[in-house]
Amino acid sequence: MQVLVTAILAQVGSVVLGKPNEIRLALACLLAKGHLLIEDLPGMGKTTLAQVLAQTLGLSYQRTQFTSDLLPADVIGISIFNPDTKKFELHRGPIFNQVVLSDEINRASPKTQSALLEAMEEHQVSIDGTTYPLPQPFFVIATQNPLIHAGTYPLPESQLDRFMMRISLGFPDIAAEKKILQSESSHASYKKLLPCVDTDKLIAMQAAVSQVTVSDNIIDYVIALNHVSRQQGFAGRPLSPRAGQALVAAAKAWAFIDERTYVIPEDIQTVFSSVCQHRLELTTLGFGEQQDKISAQVIAQVNVLNPLNS
Repeated sequence: MQVLVTAILAQVGSVVLGKPNEIRLALACLLAKGHLLIEDLPGMGKTTLAQVLAQTLGLSYQRTQFTSDLLPADVIGISIFNPDTKKFELHRGPIFNQVVLSDEINRASPKTQSALLEAMEEHQVSIDGTTYPLPQPFFVIATQNPLIHAGTYPLPESQLDRFMMRISLGFPDIAAEKKILQSESSHASYKKLLPCVDTDKLIAMQAAVSQVTVSDNIIDYVIALNHVSRQQGFAGRPLSPRAGQALVAAAKAWAFIDERTYVIPEDIQTVFSSVCQHRLELTTLGFGEQQDKISAQVIAQVNVLNPLNS
């Protein structure tokens, strides 16, 4: 399986240039059965990352451009009466794909944003009183622009909490940007890619991640991190038990990518900001600089050797 992981990272990195850590985080999120939120300025490669990841993993993929007039039925689908059969027939929306890209999700109304909640949590959708399972694996990638841009709506905390990770790609370094400008369009590049794995192997990789060992000391470390955020006078929001679950799952995926069958404290620290920054923050106006400081403060207050006594 590690050969497959290396091949996946290399192929995605051949198109999304200069972002190896962000690619690893995105893959870890998928292997941990989470969902990914990418926040950045337009033109930074958010959509490209989603397209290349789906192509490399051989998963069905559909992109939906979220706009102010988008309706929930445009996302999950709708039952339409067929006069010939005299029955209602389900017209499935883009949510019935293995990788769903919700592009510029914060340009849609809160009502439309909430159409994703059941799908992301339960891996199913309800339409006209009937529940429909979604394909496996199921991975939502949402992109959003900063709220200082016109026509954006903030994501509710309940929606943010459904995303296991939030990352920002940021500007490429000089060498990577030079390659970007010299190469053909990323759209043409990813269309030529062949899948590195099939669905069965990918599901097996997710199962292997779930078997990564997490010691009691690591669990105590995660609990201590959560409790720091719940102290009176803390600068951010408190972390819920679900945040702790997401942190453990992401750390297990990171350990798996690093070819280990057990989690170490460095795995928790590596994924902590991506998993917790959007849960800790008090405002979504920035790109995470203040939130990264809050994440660093939480980690700094916990002693790895004696976490519950910190």
